[in-house]
Amino acid sequence: MGGSDGARAGPRFSVVVPAYNESAFLGECLQSLASQDFSGTYEVIVIDNNSTDQTAKIARLHGATVVGEQHPGVCWARRAGTLVARGEIIVSTDADTTFDRGWLSRIDQTFSASPDCVAVAGPCRFLAAPWWGGLFVWLLFHVVHVISLLTGRVVYVTATNIAFRKSAWTGYDTNATQGGDELDLLRRLRSRGRIAFDLGNPCFTSSRRLRQGLAYNLVVTFLYYYLLGYGLNRLLGRPLVGTAPAFRRESRSATYGQRLTRIVLTLAAASVCVAMLIAVGRVVTYLAAQ
Repeated sequence: MGGSDGARAGPRFSVVVPAYNESAFLGECLQSLASQDFSGTYEVIVIDNNSTDQTAKIARLHGATVVGEQHPGVCWARRAGTLVARGEIIVSTDADTTFDRGWLSRIDQTFSASPDCVAVAGPCRFLAAPWWGGLFVWLLFHVVHVISLLTGRVVYVTATNIAFRKSAWTGYDTNATQGGDELDLLRRLRSRGRIAFDLGNPCFTSSRRLRQGLAYNLVVTFLYYYLLGYGLNRLLGRPLVGTAPAFRRESRSATYGQRLTRIVLTLAAASVCVAMLIAVGRVVTYLAAQ
């Protein structure tokens, strides 16, 4: 994919896409990558992480390089793809994600304008998300943007929209079932140099993770699997907390009791969200006053 560039032995970018049973989304992802207006060279690598559907076949039909990885887990998959990547810059994303035509070009422009940057990150936006999902990512990435402007420090990146120089990459923590491709990668890259955050270069990802409701995503996905899982697994050096379940099908209809429970949990989770937003606001206010 992409145009020619005789000055480089390899492509400018290697786009690494981990995939586990992603036949419903992968084709659209790869089509949007093939439609980029970037004039340089880039390759697309799909890591088949033990899929039992047509994931690998779809990837090959779209001209992607397919790499198999038997160890289950997204960090193992991203590691496998990055190891074989030939590009100067690794672009990390997900199989249920799409991009506008200028996505790679804007990443390239930021790297070219800032030769000292080791990584360029951007936000993601959920497609067809519930109101709280859209609000959450809007607030999250605007807070990240403001803190980066005030301090020069990027405090969070999403693995579905980060590009980094392969020369600055020191590996993924494969003991981390969640967070290793975001929190740990960010920690490692910050030790190698400056990271830029481009609020104006989003990607667009499926909101299927949000269909379990606000309470599930806040308490189970975020607090348990993400924060607690990353912290414990890194502390102990082994995957004590396993990988969060993959959602590949529509949710079944809930009973009246289940709906009532979800409403109560959602109200409780909303209260926690408000408290967290107030705390974040105070941190930003404090940083701005320094």
